[in-house]
Amino acid sequence: PGGDPFHAASLLRRRLLAAMAAPEHDYRRTKIVCTLGPSSSTTEQIDQLASAGMNIARLNMSHGDHASHLEVIRRVQALNERLEHPIALLLDLRGPAIRTGDRHGQLSLEVGQEFHVSVGPTGDPEERTIHVDYQDMVRQLKVGDRITVDNGLINLEVLEVREHERDLRCRVLDGGVLGSRKHINLPGVRVNLPSITDQDAADIRFAADHHVDFLAVSFVRSAEAVHDARRVVAEAGGRPIRIIAKIENQEGIDNLDEIIDAADGVMVARGDLGVEVEFDLLPSVQRDMVRRCAIAGKPVIVATHLLESMIDHPMPTRAEVTDVANAVYEQADAVMLSGETATGKHPVRCVSVLDRIARRVEQERGLEFHRDREPASVRDQLARSACLLADSLGSRAIVVMTMRGLMGRLVSSFRPRGAIIYAFTTTEIVRRRLWLSRSVVPFTLDLTEEPEQVVLHALELLKAHGRVESGEPVVVVANVTTNYGQSNAIQIRTIE
Repeated sequence: PGGDPFHAASLLRRRLLAAMAAPEHDYRRTKIVCTLGPSSSTTEQIDQLASAGMNIARLNMSHGDHASHLEVIRRVQALNERLEHPIALLLDLRGPAIRTGDRHGQLSLEVGQEFHVSVGPTGDPEERTIHVDYQDMVRQLKVGDRITVDNGLINLEVLEVREHERDLRCRVLDGGVLGSRKHINLPGVRVNLPSITDQDAADIRFAADHHVDFLAVSFVRSAEAVHDARRVVAEAGGRPIRIIAKIENQEGIDNLDEIIDAADGVMVARGDLGVEVEFDLLPSVQRDMVRRCAIAGKPVIVATHLLESMIDHPMPTRAEVTDVANAVYEQADAVMLSGETATGKHPVRCVSVLDRIARRVEQERGLEFHRDREPASVRDQLARSACLLADSLGSRAIVVMTMRGLMGRLVSSFRPRGAIIYAFTTTEIVRRRLWLSRSVVPFTLDLTEEPEQVVLHALELLKAHGRVESGEPVVVVANVTTNYGQSNAIQIRTIE
């Protein structure tokens, strides 16, 4: 009302043409986490992954040592000096895992055969015994329980518990070839393992020493693991690290609300989780976890087996495409690649495939779990109002000034439908950490100037980069100067 109808029609036409053209440089809402490894750890390979769409690089502490990981960290940090959008670093702890022992050769397990699972010392590799490093297993398991090996590829049923001999007599339900140091799951059993192992503590100190942005804590069973990790980070000194809780067992699901409250984000780690719960329940468990994170306003990453077939093949299966699409429909903040980029034959292509699927699915309306979220603070109300205002105006941009990143994350948590969130902050570390939040594109800017000048500089920067056009409405969340000092406010600016 009161505007120029011809100008409005022209602006609408330009937007429609832009949407139809779908320019490649438009920002993707769903972020991509890539595991670096033998296929992707050189400077050139990391640069190619970043160009293809990687936002966060993951270092898996279950493989390699501090020296090899430090080389990769330094390559990423050096590359960030010249990247337009520096990538963040996530260090993934190995966690309190149960594993089989070292073997001199492989052991063939055939269906119906009987084997002994022992917690004693490693013996002759030719004997029909599987050695496991979890001493309480003989005490905790009972006849009829299941032992799952190597992410469910091998399954054993307990026939007899022999506590005096410290072993279990088992029958093979699903056979296979067993090598060394394979991961063990005990579905339905609450294991007695420390939340943070000595090795984890050493890895946390390593992460703190080298300015890693995110720390993924594996096999989180309660909020205690998150608190323990924060304590080790604090004792190590340096900057705080944002903690991502990996949910990989039934106990973690049972305590999910307290874990979400304690952590800075959650990872749906579907590898071990898919072994711990019945496989037909896994889609519902994933969706419920994403929903509960959305209601709590915490970032969530969907991980494991997204493009597993592309470790060897150049194209994904149709089922994998649908799986990725479901995570995007659920409006997860990020999706993660593991072996696909760490050891696979086509790491860059995998990122391109994720990027292409996400961009296409993001054109459709997501599940919007955040609609059930009740704002718990004035900041929450402000962030939600900014998103609702941008949706009603059809704005393509929400501009947020955020010193510590909190307001950027809050606006992201209310999932604007059409707008990209351009978050301006003062430090590179906050900028990198904002890459985990859906729809957020972070920049650095001096926020210490007079508030009006800060807003003008931000809008000029976006216009220079072609992110906004003259005549467009932009929603701005920033400080304004009043008679009582500076206050947070929502503004509507029209690009000149």
